Amino acid sequence: MSWWWARAVADARKKYQGVDTSAPQGQRSVGLVIGVTGIVGNSLAEILPRPDTPGGPWKVYGVARRPRPNWNADHPVDYIQCDISDPEDTKAKLSKLTDVTHIFYVSWANKATEVENCEANGAMLRNVLGVVIPVAPNIRHVSLQTGTKHYIGPFGSFGKIKAHDPPFTEDLPRLDVPNFYYTQEDILFDEAKKKEGLSWSVHRPNTIFGFSPYSLMNVIGTLCVYAAICKHEKKPLKFPGSKAAWNCFSVASDADLIAEQHIWAAVDPYAKNEAFNVNNGDVFKWKHVWKVLAEQFGIEEYGLDEEEGERRLSLVEMMKGKGGVWEEIVKKNKLQPTKLEEVGVWWFADIVLCVESALDSMNKSKEHGFLGFRNSQKSFTSWVQKMKAYKIVP
Repeated sequence: MSWWWARAVADARKKYQGVDTSAPQGQRSVGLVIGVTGIVGNSLAEILPRPDTPGGPWKVYGVARRPRPNWNADHPVDYIQCDISDPEDTKAKLSKLTDVTHIFYVSWANKATEVENCEANGAMLRNVLGVVIPVAPNIRHVSLQTGTKHYIGPFGSFGKIKAHDPPFTEDLPRLDVPNFYYTQEDILFDEAKKKEGLSWSVHRPNTIFGFSPYSLMNVIGTLCVYAAICKHEKKPLKFPGSKAAWNCFSVASDADLIAEQHIWAAVDPYAKNEAFNVNNGDVFKWKHVWKVLAEQFGIEEYGLDEEEGERRLSLVEMMKGKGGVWEEIVKKNKLQPTKLEEVGVWWFADIVLCVESALDSMNKSKEHGFLGFRNSQKSFTSWVQKMKAYKIVP
């Protein structure tokens, strides 16, 4: 049984069973996870230190801007609080990491315009690579995470430009619009050329199913908070997306699966210097997943409000002024203290729930040897349960 297959079918059962993640002595790989409290960074922090992870045993450094949260603290990772947008802080904190062999870059910043996104995210990546690569003589690989917006354009251009026709394949040309993914790729390519023997990989997930209260793109966490508020107020769980998105086929990318593809690309020679899509390998419909969400929160009335017609509900509008309601929910259920604006990324959910058939192909990934997969409905359920287990939602 391969490691990838075993994790695909069995990991959901092991998640809460106290898996021994103590790192053996004498690690031969040293990973640096940039964005370790993000939705995929948190999965990398959990998976890399496991004794059976390919390429290991692994020593892991984890970098994030904020102090380490308690929901991330049980991973055996050397945590480094560092603002990678600050060149001086980056140099002071990361220039000491001379033993790094692999960089997993899974961080991003959101600005008002895509031009600003290009500047900010490009600078962050350049700061990290410019400091770590020269001081780490044994560095072998850098993996960069971008996403499906490579093919459909940044959020601000949705509906304004002609995107590629799905299913999306990795060889499609870049769109003629600013996109910080393109900026990051160019920086990665340039920096890798400066170090002989240094390989790279680019990973392009679709909508991510995962766990991180700090993530700017945590659709499951956001929907859990929405469901908890509906339950508390004894209101139906209305689907706030479009009718087309409700009924069409969609794909998702499990955060653990994305982490596994990062690791595969880091250790498999056939994955070097390539870009890969990554999704669960199946399709789902929001109309089916919505039933799961309602069941998880004990809500009997749910679904698409046909009376709304083509007029979409907006979570941004619906959740205005709900901060006090969330405080009541947190207090009543003895949840971890959070503010509504921290755990509810309403603008992002509004976008995700109106996307129609943004399907990407996994053929290249499979042809190069990555055979990981997930059942999307089971994935959705497992991450909802993790939000509950860590007392983020009731």
